[in-house]
Amino acid sequence: MTRTRVIVADDHPVVRGGIVALLGTADDLEVVGEASSGLEAVDLALQLEPGIVLMDLRMPGIDGDEATARILAAKPGIRVIILTTYESDDSILTAIEAGASGYLLKAAPQEELLAGIRSVARGEVALAPRIATLLVNRVQRPTGPALSAREAEVLRLVAQGLSNPAIAAKLFVSASTVKTHLLHAFEKLDVNDRTRAVTRAMELGLL
Repeated sequence: MTRTRVIVADDHPVVRGGIVALLGTADDLEVVGEASSGLEAVDLALQLEPGIVLMDLRMPGIDGDEATARILAAKPGIRVIILTTYESDDSILTAIEAGASGYLLKAAPQEELLAGIRSVARGEVALAPRIATLLVNRVQRPTGPALSAREAEVLRLVAQGLSNPAIAAKLFVSASTVKTHLLHAFEKLDVNDRTRAVTRAMELGLL
């Protein structure tokens, strides 16, 4: 039987040891390396070229999503599974955008974890059921207008109580430029004043 070579990256030794022990019960999986930080995970992956890296999301140095992006940029044939306790929309999307092939939760039943790892080894995508639900909800959720980075920055300063001249001085632009950014934001948000622009942007999760 050909075994899938796996690297386990987690900064908590007890957790990492538990994952390694679980994988040791599977005849088709072989742990070839352990990493305690994002940078160590990158180095090991490039050195050992495993089939799969099980990557914790929050680690010292660089996080799992950044480590994932670096690994896949250098070795696109490696498949990375995020194995974490975090399940917020943003952390899921960040990991998937980095190229992760799966997002599994540490609290999941052992058989669910093993099944997810095996599905990724077969070239599929593995998402914990709760993660899949969150993603579906995120996709189905109506999206608001897209503010430019500078428009959002100006609105954040408005929210802090700064006047147009004060914002202009802080951003090293003219007051007329600030006014232009605000007018564009007003149009996108369908509002007519600064206060409503800030509250509307907050309601839409843009600030």
